[in-house]
Amino acid sequence: MSIKFYEEIINNYKKLYETKEDYDTKIYAGEKPNIKEFHVHSFILKTQSEFFKKAFVAKDGIEKKDGHIILNSSHSPKVLEILLNYMYYGSIDFTKLQSREILDLLLPSDEFELQPLVTHVQETLVINHHDFIIKNILEIVELTYQKKSLNKLWSVCIQEICCNSNLLFESTKFLSLNPAILEIILKRDDFCIMDEIIIWENVLKWAYGQQPVIQQDINKWNKNDFTVMERRLNRFIPLVRFYCISSEDFLLKIYPFKELLPNDLVNNILTHHMVPNNKLNINIQPPRLCTHSTTIKCQHLNIFANWIEKKEILHYNNVGYIPYKFNLLYRASRDGNTSAKFHEKCDNKGATITVAKITNSEQIIGGYNPLQWDSSGSWKSTTDSFIFSFTNRTNLQSAKVGYSNGNAYSIYCDTYGPAFGYSHELWCQNNGIWYSTNYPNYQSYPKIDIPVNVNISVDDYEVFQVIRK
Repeated sequence: MSIKFYEEIINNYKKLYETKEDYDTKIYAGEKPNIKEFHVHSFILKTQSEFFKKAFVAKDGIEKKDGHIILNSSHSPKVLEILLNYMYYGSIDFTKLQSREILDLLLPSDEFELQPLVTHVQETLVINHHDFIIKNILEIVELTYQKKSLNKLWSVCIQEICCNSNLLFESTKFLSLNPAILEIILKRDDFCIMDEIIIWENVLKWAYGQQPVIQQDINKWNKNDFTVMERRLNRFIPLVRFYCISSEDFLLKIYPFKELLPNDLVNNILTHHMVPNNKLNINIQPPRLCTHSTTIKCQHLNIFANWIEKKEILHYNNVGYIPYKFNLLYRASRDGNTSAKFHEKCDNKGATITVAKITNSEQIIGGYNPLQWDSSGSWKSTTDSFIFSFTNRTNLQSAKVGYSNGNAYSIYCDTYGPAFGYSHELWCQNNGIWYSTNYPNYQSYPKIDIPVNVNISVDDYEVFQVIRK
């Protein structure tokens, strides 16, 4: 049986750091006049840090004086003190550090290649300092940009921005944001905005605000102003999904800047709006997926919008302007697969659409409630609700929809999950199990491709608030 003496050994290294016995290295940290001298041991630095190991081998920036190795560090004395504590005896009390102090550890830890610490700092910020991240999100994005070892924090920040575009567009740091970072964000399908025109307006705002500043009244621009603006906007024009912008917004907010856009783009957009049934032989980007869904894609939103407006054909095709925002309210796997959690998240939120994925298949089923959910124990009548099925969610042609016949039992609001129809055409029970029955004399909806008279096991289900733009 082996005996481990970790604690004793760690305490010995801690004592070595505190006593400075036989130190061979001096580190001068900070900027004048607040420089602090640290006495340390080169073998500790080399053992714990690949950065120092390489530096000692290459002897880059290293000098000797009075028998001691001399190192200079631009990091603050407080930061270096914490990092030395980590390297000597692996101890940092994060509970005694403010959010800013923890963030200040990140780049030095990364520079010294202290990867376990780099990982832990990111996890600590993400888990325990979320409000700080949100408040300083663009600063952190700039800090972590193109640093592979800081990818966790970068990814969290980018996802937060994608979920809330105000963190980007309403930030005081927006105009100074690295254009390469803005480009990365605008390329994303999941960058969630109320309307694509918002992106155009803010790209213009960013371009106006670069140095030298360009006035916003285009009627007062000179030839050089047009040249400067065209150059600034060039990398962003392909990222704006112009075909997802309404004809009114295009005419009023984009067309006045037509001289900044490629001629063929302007002509194609005009054709798209004036002759909507004319299929353009171009690659049109789909609308951004603002649902952050794990079950559906942006193309499904086009179909849902079509059904909500009771269009006989796919009016929006696979792309284009969708007059609704789909806001994710509830995901069973995330929020808890109980009817209580469903009602907590979805009651009194107005119109919603529910989507469930059937286990061991690609089939998705669900329904649209144009009214609202509540726990009143009452039936509600409407001719605008519907249930639907995609027998294969990757094949849009497999979609089927059935509208309520308007009887008194279109929607049932009680302590169950989502419930459609007196004949239980699609119900989610309190235990999270779905089922569908078929009693012809009591039906509220026509029969579609939903399994009947069986319990339906689903991997997950989501509920989206439907808001007209």
